[in-house]
Amino acid sequence: MAHLYVCVFALDIVVCLSGLGQNFAKMFKIEFEDKQGQKQMVWQNSWGLTTRTLGVMIMVHADDDGLILPPRLAPTQAVIIPIVYADPAPLNAAARELETVLSAAGVRVEVDDRDNYNPGWKYNHWEVKGVPLRLELGPKDLEARQVVVRRRDQRGKEHAIVVTWAEAAQRIPAILEQMQADMFARAKAEADARRKTVHSWQEFTKALDARCTALAPHCDVASCEKDIKKRSGEAALVQEESSSDADAGEKLTGAAKSLCIPFNQPEGSIEGKMCIGCGQQAKHYTLFGRSY
Repeated sequence: MAHLYVCVFALDIVVCLSGLGQNFAKMFKIEFEDKQGQKQMVWQNSWGLTTRTLGVMIMVHADDDGLILPPRLAPTQAVIIPIVYADPAPLNAAARELETVLSAAGVRVEVDDRDNYNPGWKYNHWEVKGVPLRLELGPKDLEARQVVVRRRDQRGKEHAIVVTWAEAAQRIPAILEQMQADMFARAKAEADARRKTVHSWQEFTKALDARCTALAPHCDVASCEKDIKKRSGEAALVQEESSSDADAGEKLTGAAKSLCIPFNQPEGSIEGKMCIGCGQQAKHYTLFGRSY
């Protein structure tokens, strides 16, 4: 393949390993001696977490109210907000006590006891930042020695979780882990739903136009890959020019390129499967997507 991209899920984020091939080796004359004593150019990969990873996280998990950060990645995992109506001292002291308990349990927690903002303003402030958990502590909660927990990825009063202070050191980390698992499951389900297995050029372009990635039989020949990119780009351009203004916002344009050869190939043999590009015998199912 001209370019190889392998997606590795670590902490539910994507690390892109981009195949540089021998391009840099030839440019900088990076050589090694093989078993036969012959000089060869090295093959290289580029490993890195980039700002694209942050962009993916925001696009996948955010909503109209701002960020929703996966708990394992959030700088602040929980914020405690005292709901003060009269003397703030008892509630603020209780919030600091709870902060100490949660910090000892490994939770990255903050207390927002600023007296120049009301609770509603604070709720919005931390929602926009994507903090996973909001812990509300009012006068009745102080009497009952409990706190009301709300997950950033859930809406509605029915999702409120009441946690006693005695249970907080165990329950809050467990809620964070459950939120992490739920967010990953939703994102994976969405990704799986938008990955289509295709076996013809017509199915291939239809999947791309539906904003999906296409898992297609491919011959692994670089020239064929380039031809697929050229043909799909030309088709997208024709479609864009022929679309009405009403349709323009619904169609995705751009050429298709290979993203990776998945380690987990579809069940069944590749024998007899023809490349969607050139029609020759395919060697692998390759994942393709639009390049913008």
